[in-house]
Amino acid sequence: MTEHTKTDGLPALDGGAPPSPERAVPRHERMATDKIACNACPVLCQISEGRAGACDRYANQGGTLVRVDPVVLLRRAVSDGAAPLVAFSAADVAPDWNGDLLRADEVFVTGVGSSTTYPDYKPAPFIVASQAQGVDMVTVVTEGIFSYCSFKIKIDTDRYLGPEQANVRCKGEVVGHVTTAEYGSQMLSLGGVHHLTGGSKKEGRVTVQMMEALGNKQAVELTIDGGSQIVVQAGRAPIVNGVEEQRMRVGCGSAAVGIFAKQLFGEADEVVVVDDHITGVLTEHQAGRCLDMPRSGIQMRGRKSTPGRYFQVANPGTGWGGTDIADPLSIIEGWDPEVARPGMRLLMTSTTGEHAAWYVLDDALQPVEQPMPASVQRIIERIGENCEPSLCTVLFLGGAGGSLRAGVTENPVMLTRAIKQALVNVTCGGAPAYVWPGGGITVMVDVMRMPDKSFGTVPTPAIVAPIEFSLRLDDYRALGGHMDHVRSLEQALRTGAWHSDGAPTARLWVQNPVANAWPLGQPPLLG
Repeated sequence: MTEHTKTDGLPALDGGAPPSPERAVPRHERMATDKIACNACPVLCQISEGRAGACDRYANQGGTLVRVDPVVLLRRAVSDGAAPLVAFSAADVAPDWNGDLLRADEVFVTGVGSSTTYPDYKPAPFIVASQAQGVDMVTVVTEGIFSYCSFKIKIDTDRYLGPEQANVRCKGEVVGHVTTAEYGSQMLSLGGVHHLTGGSKKEGRVTVQMMEALGNKQAVELTIDGGSQIVVQAGRAPIVNGVEEQRMRVGCGSAAVGIFAKQLFGEADEVVVVDDHITGVLTEHQAGRCLDMPRSGIQMRGRKSTPGRYFQVANPGTGWGGTDIADPLSIIEGWDPEVARPGMRLLMTSTTGEHAAWYVLDDALQPVEQPMPASVQRIIERIGENCEPSLCTVLFLGGAGGSLRAGVTENPVMLTRAIKQALVNVTCGGAPAYVWPGGGITVMVDVMRMPDKSFGTVPTPAIVAPIEFSLRLDDYRALGGHMDHVRSLEQALRTGAWHSDGAPTARLWVQNPVANAWPLGQPPLLG
């Protein structure tokens, strides 16, 4: 039997933390003497000298289990009244930095690179005492192994991506589905435990790779059954069927008519704003009636809702206003000869202004396209000006389960109750996390507000993500926290994680600034 002493042995700490029981490799598991068993996750890799484990997070370096990635620290930018978090620069400290700090109350240890609580009996790797505005605080820092997690994707586009509930595929495997459209955006739900563990091994492997890439702000190619091929990347414009989107619509067709009615008044006799959801017709619309515009006699296809608002004028697609049409005149059935007259001016535009055309009715009451007047062109440009840039938003949604909570307190329900009582601020990599109402600890966070490379994987398969719980020291004591493992920030940074399971001492990491509020002393984002 080879004793597993590399991952659970405690360093000698000034705080006198109690020793952790050593975990032996079970008798039926034979391991070569040049290998190290890693118990940072349920896979229990046996790692040869100079090699990394299956997760690429831990390696065997000279017979010692080491963590490949550094712990990410964030520092408060005191010059800014908003006190955003910024990452340390490598120039801030010498390579042999020993953990000594200036302004220690302005440094925050994130869960990125901190190591996990697995096996479940271990307290969190970092339980750090600090002060915020003179109040004694503690932050419990860990990486969580999340099987119950997903990404919610908001794609700013009117283009038709696919039918609701349609499967979303990555490399041919089903990894999620299309969910309900929102105002000017299409929504996807990707990942989740059923795709990670409920399907084939390939489905689980592809799903976890896709999720890691999305969380780490990388581009992912997806195909929607019965719909489009898309490229999604957090903070970037979506690419739909090979075309990069530019604008998010200013509103639906009805809203666009209302917003720009006064500017269009006197410039056109009729305006139609084409939209897959609600197409607006100015002279019939309440805005046109309030401006005393006479009816034009236009007769629209589709299902009339309220005056000047039409549903289902065409099928969804990638053409005008998110419909499948290339010719906007195809949604006009005709003109009432009792009302319409030759010479009437018709403007047709999409909700983003990317498509627009100008027509004049001839003697047969047929619209004839003509050059758009400069005054009308300026209004089309104003519509485009009011459209925000098209972006992909990626939100991580995860359930913090028993093992993660056990790293905070021996009675996990106490942590759940403390969060719901607004005693605990939950962050992910220092980024504010929204805590959903109801049972358990279900958190949601924008990956663009998290440090780079915040997400990892284990081959169970599952996602590894950072999480931090900050609260008053007295409240931590009251909920039965692991008080024997509370250490000062300086001590934690000099010695690293309390258990030597390969987590490195904290090193500095170069990243772009992250504009988040300082986590300590911030009210929690509760549902």
